[in-house]
Amino acid sequence: MSRYVRGRQNGYAVGTVGLAAMMLAGCMVGPNYKEPTAPLQEEWMEPGHPGIQRGPAELTKWWEVFNDPVLTTLVQRAYENNPSLHAAAVRVLEAQATRGIAVGQLFPQQQEATGDFSWNRMSENNETPAGSNNGFHTWELPGLSVSWELDIWGRFRRGIEAEDASVLASLANYDDVLVSLIAEVATDYVLLRTLEEQLEIVRQNLQIQQEGYAIVKLRREAGTATELDLAQSQALVSDTESQIPATEASIRQTRIAICVLLGIPPQDITELLGPKRPIPAPPATVQLGMPAEFLRRRPDIRRAERQLAAQSANIGIAVSDLLPHFSLVGDISLSAEHFSDVFRGESYQAFAGPSVRWAILNYGRIENNVRVQDAEFQALISDYENLVLQAQGEVESAVAGLVGAQQQIAPLSASAEAADRAVKVAQQQYKGGIADYIRVLVAEQFLITEQTSLVETQGSAAQNLITLYRALGGGWELREGGDLVPANIKEQMRKRTNWGGMIDSDRIPQTRPAGNPAL
Repeated sequence: MSRYVRGRQNGYAVGTVGLAAMMLAGCMVGPNYKEPTAPLQEEWMEPGHPGIQRGPAELTKWWEVFNDPVLTTLVQRAYENNPSLHAAAVRVLEAQATRGIAVGQLFPQQQEATGDFSWNRMSENNETPAGSNNGFHTWELPGLSVSWELDIWGRFRRGIEAEDASVLASLANYDDVLVSLIAEVATDYVLLRTLEEQLEIVRQNLQIQQEGYAIVKLRREAGTATELDLAQSQALVSDTESQIPATEASIRQTRIAICVLLGIPPQDITELLGPKRPIPAPPATVQLGMPAEFLRRRPDIRRAERQLAAQSANIGIAVSDLLPHFSLVGDISLSAEHFSDVFRGESYQAFAGPSVRWAILNYGRIENNVRVQDAEFQALISDYENLVLQAQGEVESAVAGLVGAQQQIAPLSASAEAADRAVKVAQQQYKGGIADYIRVLVAEQFLITEQTSLVETQGSAAQNLITLYRALGGGWELREGGDLVPANIKEQMRKRTNWGGMIDSDRIPQTRPAGNPAL
């Protein structure tokens, strides 16, 4: 090859690289994303209770405020073994791999090595050059074909932008699953302890009522009590007795629900739960923090915001279809009729040049696609605003429920104590013959009602606190400092696929978009 030819080829190469560099530095069509303004109140409503304060909220391990080691153990077990949480973790890896595909679009999109041998025969009825045969061979050794669409309008960079947002949205989704999982474990645990307390109350009242029935029966035999007294006493005993199997069934169902959350088949978890414990009680003081902090903390709000960012980039991708697409194409190969000539210098052939693709006649379809993407973006803005409003409503409702339950506990406790004394006095008076049985009956009915109301309210106070912590977005910090995907699942995935370093904990996305430090 002459120096002149080599020089021209080098010039073409330099020119092509320069053209590509200029095109890659082109503009990015479509809107640049701006985080929407959320309809957010500056301060929470006045709760009307001294125990609810607006100081900084400590939500990292909020379940520990109950000072219940069994609950802490259950939360940790669920975090380590829950399949739904594992699925959400793997989807973060899936989003990262999808982002890798988007990044790959910046490089030559089609790279193909080809080679073949063919025998060709021309029709004898066609004219052929003098001395040539109708049949001939073609040998072509594997060559390289390349097609590189240049990112002039930012189509591929918008794609990366969208996938960046999707990765962080998948991480926020993982956090949301974790927040929900912790709250569900705590909710079921409080329910379990509440049911156990209710069962104890039913059994205690059943014993009291059975003792009363025995007295009525003796007096009936002695002729000092009526048949009505005996029937009413028997009815009350039977009604209370019927509550025991129903409560026991609810306890079993709650234990089964806890097993599922822990990622284990339904089984006897008495050893894990330990002996009966009191209903977890809220602390004397609960800190709410400020609404702006809660907006950054809640994973579902962060996910919705990142989905907005991804959709904004999709608008730019759609707009780029309105403009011409420029590509560089090339082909290098060795070709000859005889195999012995394939490796000779004269067998070298190459092609290179620009290519333009512009869907001019499809503008109606493309413009409507842009409108579709823009409408989806606007709809997501409304969904985001609605989510923020609902989240604030959840916080305020949980605070109202917590305050209401806490304010009920003291008078209900006094009422239950008074009802217990009333039963004892009524029974004494009935034994002494100075009161009829209806007083005993009413007192015993009132006692079980008030004791049950007290237990239910104590459970409601704990449940409302759990709902409050969930509404504030507490608990996802449990994943910090550890791997999202458990080691045993990583090992399964490595056996099937080469994940490289992506599957390692240090490759979990750490990017934090502006305004969302929780990510």
